[in-house]
Order: sequence, then C-alpha cells, then structure tokens
Amino acid sequence: MADLQDDIPTTTEVGRDDGLPDGDGAAPASLDPAYPPSAQQAGELLERAHALLAAHPVADGYSGLPWALRHLPWYDLELGEAAIDTDVPRLREGHVAALFWSLHLPEEPSGERAVTTTLEQLDLVRMVVDSHPEGLRLARTAGQVIDAHNCGRVAVVPGPAPAAALDDSLGLLRILHTLGLRVLTLADTAWAGTSGLTRFGEEVVREMNRLGVLADVSGATPDTVERTIALSKTPVLCSRSAARALRPHPANLPDELLAALGRAKGLCMVPLTAEQTGPTVPDVADHLDHIRDVAGPDCVGLSGTYDSGAVHPRDLADASRYPHLIAELLRRGWSETELSLLTWGNVQRVLRSADFVARATQLRREASTAKITELDAS
Repeated sequence: MADLQDDIPTTTEVGRDDGLPDGDGAAPASLDPAYPPSAQQAGELLERAHALLAAHPVADGYSGLPWALRHLPWYDLELGEAAIDTDVPRLREGHVAALFWSLHLPEEPSGERAVTTTLEQLDLVRMVVDSHPEGLRLARTAGQVIDAHNCGRVAVVPGPAPAAALDDSLGLLRILHTLGLRVLTLADTAWAGTSGLTRFGEEVVREMNRLGVLADVSGATPDTVERTIALSKTPVLCSRSAARALRPHPANLPDELLAALGRAKGLCMVPLTAEQTGPTVPDVADHLDHIRDVAGPDCVGLSGTYDSGAVHPRDLADASRYPHLIAELLRRGWSETELSLLTWGNVQRVLRSADFVARATQLRREASTAKITELDAS
C-alpha cells in the first residue's frame, strides 16, 4: 500500500529555523517575555482550550481531503487514516464540528474538463460521507450544520469550487448548487479576472445570492474583491487569506481590504500554512490578532488547509491540533466571546445570512437566464 500512496503529500511541519521570512520585521510573539509559558502554564492553557472548544467547536473553512482521498486505494476515516491529515478521530480530538471540503484541484483545469472534475469531486464527497455515517454528515444550511453537531457528526459543507467549473453558465451554477455546492471562488475567469467583475460576473454574484452560494474571494484581484464586497447582499468569504502586512503572500489581504471586509461583515479565514502565516503557532496567532484588530472580531475565522499539500506550522500538523492554537490565543488574552466567534460563531452567522437572503431573494427574483455573450459583448 505504501507504494501506491507515494503521491500523497505527507504531513509536514516547520519551525522558525526553516528560512522563511518574519514578515515586516516586527518582533515575533516568541520574543514576548511571557513566551514560552512554563510547562504548568502551558498545561493549564491547553486544558482551558479543550474546555472552550467543547462548547464552541471549530468550523474549518478549507480542507483538501476530497482530492487527497482520490489517491488512496482504500481508507477508513472513522477508524483513522495515517496517510492523510484528516480523519474522524483527529477531527474529534481537535474539536472540529464542521468542515468545508474544497473542490479545487492542484492544477485547475478549464472549460468542460473543469466542469467534469468538479462534478466528480461532488460525487466523491457524497460517496465519502455516505460511507462514513457514524462520523460525517452532509450539510448545506446553518441549521443542518448544527443538527449534525448535535447528533455527534462532523458536518461536511461542499465548497469552495473554482469559478471555472461554471463554464460561463448560470445554469451550471444552479445545477452545482442542487448537488450541494455552497461556496464558489471568484477568480481566474474571463468575468472575474485582472479587471475585476464584468457585467456577467456581477450577474453571477446576484444569482449566487439568490441561491445561497457564498462568494469566496481568496486569490482574487483587488478590484474583484472590492466589487464583490460592494455588490453581494450576503457576507463575502476569504477561505484562505491572512494579513499581507505581516506576510507578503499574494493570497493575503492588505489592511484596506481587510477593513472593507470588516465593514461588510465578511469573513477572513486564516490558513494554517507556513507559507501564508509563518512557521510557528505564535506566527499564526499574530495574523489572527492583526485581522481582529483591523477587521473586527466578527470577521475572523480559521482555515486548516489540511490535505492540500501545504506545509503547516510546527504543532499544527493535522486537524487534531486546534487546541494548541486556541491555548496560544488564551495566553494572549482573547476573551471567550472572541474565541467563540473565531471558531464557530462567525461561520454560523455567514451561513445563516446566506440562507435568509436566498429565501428573501427567491420571492422577488426569478432565476437569471443571462448569457456572457449578451452581457460582456464588446
């Protein structure tokens, strides 16, 4: 079996000695006189973190698990699977109650191939959930996420998917939504590219609002981010974005966009990857601190980005490690209210808002039949 799994990225952690830059030169949290805490303090903080997460579990904004599972000849997520970063035992240990399963691929196809691969990914998500009924449950709405948690299951929310999966068709958007899609990434298409949203792109956002599909603008151009925030009647997501002021990664957001996202009550979900946030738990916490301060505590969330091929910070190697991050935030003085919003409350708010707007919009707006050739004709 090992030979068949050579293509699966193994769990990787890094430390401060990996050569990655520290960002803008600010003193890292590890230089804080109170860092590192003593063994007794660390144990007490971790115990408090587990207690808090038992009441306010994690809603993880991005998991690459569907693609990783395609490469495994056999797996049992309920028993546990060492070849990947995520399984039911580790989700329970990390107090993860909801997981957004990405439909992105390592090398995004285009055209008909993008549609086919996205449909295949959605089909795989359904099969995986159906074959693990004691641990997983498919969910679309905020209510279904809560129901799954109350039944002791991890809620699986399909998405984000690449915008190329629409193949410039609003009909395909509706089909994907019917099959369970809940989040769409608006980037790298003719209607959501370097020049921002075109007229057809704006119609895509309106139809997403009508359906209850959330807009993800991680990796989108600033013009696309700004126009989507201004146009969307539901909160906008950044499924994998941290603070560019601390780490100049292209998917990270500058402070002006973070502030705009905060004013619109959107949600920036910070990825637990060394490339975007840094090689240690304090580095990740620095980004969370910064986004909380710039956008507000209502607008920050978590995105494990596990099973995506990314390198993770030390002590955050897999989905079981969330208590270590929460312990660090407790050490920094985050309140229980702020932490409950970070882990669970903000995602629930965004999902509830999308559900409400969709119901209201469907009463006054018919399904759009707009064509890109009509709206974007030069």
